[in-house]
Amino acid sequence: MTILSDIELLFLISNNQMVIEPFSKDRLTPAGYDFSSGVACDLHPKQQTLIVTAEYLEVPADVLGTIYLKSSLCREALIGGFAVIDPGFRGKLTLSLFNSGESTVHIDKNEPLIQVVFHKTGEPSNNPYNGRYQDSLGLVESKRKNPKKP
Repeated sequence: MTILSDIELLFLISNNQMVIEPFSKDRLTPAGYDFSSGVACDLHPKQQTLIVTAEYLEVPADVLGTIYLKSSLCREALIGGFAVIDPGFRGKLTLSLFNSGESTVHIDKNEPLIQVVFHKTGEPSNNPYNGRYQDSLGLVESKRKNPKKP
């Protein structure tokens, strides 16, 4: 697998092989793209919450994404629980954040929240993602069968 550079990402997006909407060249990083929060929220100490990204994403069958919390938020004691963005995924991303600190952390709407690093696979997937979170357009709670609630 190869990590895609900003130039490669721009090429994929410019040629409609990958979609990020809304897209801003300012959010391109040397090895990824900064996605932002779709909502404003306050995370109180020891609180977990789900946040949806402002951006909609379509990933081709030969690209996957790994998600990293912005380092400034890590320095404020936030911890993120993220899954891999599978080849073929379409939709907005729902992110799980936990405030492990002693102070409330405020996140503004459209504030950069995560960096997604995109990786090119050796070959396109024979079975691109078509799971229960495909085409998510807003915050999506867990769709596990019979999840235990506290």
